[in-house]
Order: sequence, then structure tokens, then C-alpha cells
Amino acid sequence: MIRNLIGIILFIGVCFSSKLHAQNVQINEEPVITEMMDRFATINKGKINVEGYRIQILATTDRKRLESVKQGFQYRYPNVAVDWIQTPPYYKLRAGAFATKLEALRLLHILKRDYSNAYLAIDKNIRPFELIGSIY
Repeated sequence: MIRNLIGIILFIGVCFSSKLHAQNVQINEEPVITEMMDRFATINKGKINVEGYRIQILATTDRKRLESVKQGFQYRYPNVAVDWIQTPPYYKLRAGAFATKLEALRLLHILKRDYSNAYLAIDKNIRPFELIGSIY
């Protein structure tokens, strides 16, 4: 029993000591990738916003209705970013972020099945990282 305990303690000690002597890892990245990542970081660190399109799902003065519709939207379309803005007295629920009208129209066509009153809205305050990952 004591032998097993000593064996386990020695094994744990060896594991921890090997972690302490870990080797340095060197990553060789293509210069094009490095340049793209630097440019991406520079754009997104600043307060640069771009103009693009979002799909407006709802405009209402009732905050509870907005939250309810937002929750239903997130359940139906978990891969589509959705958020709201307030332009008194209205709360506006908007989905997606697209650089071109054509990209936005593709998603609008899909959303019209569940949200017949949805329409394209121009947004001048889209952060560049929101445009990445459009799946529709």
C-alpha cells in the first residue's frame, strides 16, 4: 500500500517536473497571414465603423415584445447575430451585418418565411468584425 502511494507520488512528481522543462514552440506563419492579421487588428482596435446592411425584424415601443421576438429569433436562427437599438420611442430588432445589399437579400429571403414584415435597413455603424462569418 505504501509502495503504491510512493509510486504515485513519484509519478506525479515526474509529470510536474517535465511540465516545468517544456520546450519553446516556434510558429512559422506565412507573411501574407501575418499582414492580414495585423491589418485586421488595426482596423478593429480603432473606432472605425463601416456602412452596410442589416435586416430589421421589428420596430416597437414595447420592450417586452422586443425581448420576446428576439428570444424566438435566436431559437429559430442560432447562427445569425441579432441585436437591438433604441431610437426613441422605438426599439428596433436587427439581424446580421452585411457589406453588400446582395448578401443581405439572401438572408432576408430566408427570414421572410417567419418574419413577413422584415426589410433591409442601412446601418452606418457596423463594426468590421461583425461582417466576418456571414453564413447565409
